[in-house]
Amino acid sequence: MPTTIVWFRQDLRLADHPALSFAAERGAVVPAFIWSPEEEGDWPVGAARRWWLHQSLGKLAHSLEQLGTRLILRRGNALDTLKQLAKACHADTIVWHRRYEPAAIERDKRVKRGLADAGIDARSFNGHLLFEPWELQTQQGRPYQVFTPYYKAMQHFPEPDAPEPAPERLDAPMKWPRSDALDDLQLMPTIKWYGGMAEAWVPGEQGGAKQLKRFVEDPIGDYLDERNNPSVVGTSRLSPYLHHGEVGIRQAWHAARKRTAGNAGGTLKNNALGYLRELAWREFGYHLLYHFPRTPNHPLREKYAGFPWIDMRQGRHWLEAWQQGKTGYPIVDAGMRELWHTGWMHNRVRMIVASFLVKDLLIDWREGARWFWDTLVDADLANNTLGWQWAGGCGADAAPYFRIFNPTLQGEKFDKHGEYVRRWCPELKEVPDKYLHKPWAAPPLALKQAGVTLGEDYPEPIVDHKEARERALDALSQVSSKDD
Repeated sequence: MPTTIVWFRQDLRLADHPALSFAAERGAVVPAFIWSPEEEGDWPVGAARRWWLHQSLGKLAHSLEQLGTRLILRRGNALDTLKQLAKACHADTIVWHRRYEPAAIERDKRVKRGLADAGIDARSFNGHLLFEPWELQTQQGRPYQVFTPYYKAMQHFPEPDAPEPAPERLDAPMKWPRSDALDDLQLMPTIKWYGGMAEAWVPGEQGGAKQLKRFVEDPIGDYLDERNNPSVVGTSRLSPYLHHGEVGIRQAWHAARKRTAGNAGGTLKNNALGYLRELAWREFGYHLLYHFPRTPNHPLREKYAGFPWIDMRQGRHWLEAWQQGKTGYPIVDAGMRELWHTGWMHNRVRMIVASFLVKDLLIDWREGARWFWDTLVDADLANNTLGWQWAGGCGADAAPYFRIFNPTLQGEKFDKHGEYVRRWCPELKEVPDKYLHKPWAAPPLALKQAGVTLGEDYPEPIVDHKEARERALDALSQVSSKDD
């Protein structure tokens, strides 16, 4: 019986898994995961995702055992490890799903060449995207750099294939390779700071399936109205499951697409279509990363390479205040505290805190990208880069740099009654709604009655927004005359 190794990566599920389905049809299957952070280039897996990965691998191993097989865990160089595994279990074929990060692409090329030299058939599949990044291009044969025409082109493609069910059983090889223990990978942090994440999330394929079912049965019906309200669960909260591949993108797409079919009312249909557009935005991020692999570390719009960011010898204390949720702007602080506690942040608030960092504080967007990379359970290089370059005005389809969010007005608009701020900044819970998003403007008596002394219970604003806005516009004037 031929034996196939399935190299699991960012596809930690059994359903809608093209590589696994291919292997199951061939014969015996050896599922394997290789922990090799040294091969991830400038962006090795951050702390929050390491925690998630530990949980997810444990769930995947259990699911595989129920199918009569096991998950082989190893740490080390991918090519060397795969060759060792193939020799140990007499596998003639190794399959995996493609990744699109620059370092992963180069590593996978080396792996394919090395396996071919060793006489092992290596095949890769698309298990992470609806369409490959090279499938969509402009009429001039170039990659898209603006989302709307990209999305229009995407809509002219055939509907993505329906997701496939998980195999009912998997044949075991004649001989199993040795496996490391999950704890040997040392993914879990030594300091137990992850309690909030453990309360907020259930990593794994089953957790993802429940989250998808919850979303398409209820919140999707109000998605366009509620997605900007951070005090309610109005978004899908599927991003960490999609990143780790516990929910396949085709599963999410078709679950939402079903809500647009048949007798779906106009409101429900429009809301579901709005969510499909967000999934297309995710695809756009991968399209850009694939075609412009320098963008995680370099602005797409070249003129912004010389943007006059603040000297970090002066701005370090501002960065630390932002990271700790101590800026004195409640909506910003609430978002940063939510991030630290849960490993996630509402998307509207992500835009607010990003604008505050790069425009009010004039801190390089790459500092924010690195912090998100380490603290988000859904940290994804394609979408992290897309989001931060959007905020910095230096990427594809980016918000103009002169579009500077007023954090007070943003809080008043999207957290009108202050439920979100009061949850994450409880020291402000008694401040009246009128002053909740600008406590520095509250009369002394109102603050006293709320039990708040600015500078002690809650920080004074670290910058004046009006003055910071003028500094940002002045910085912009130094690059605006340059050609893109």
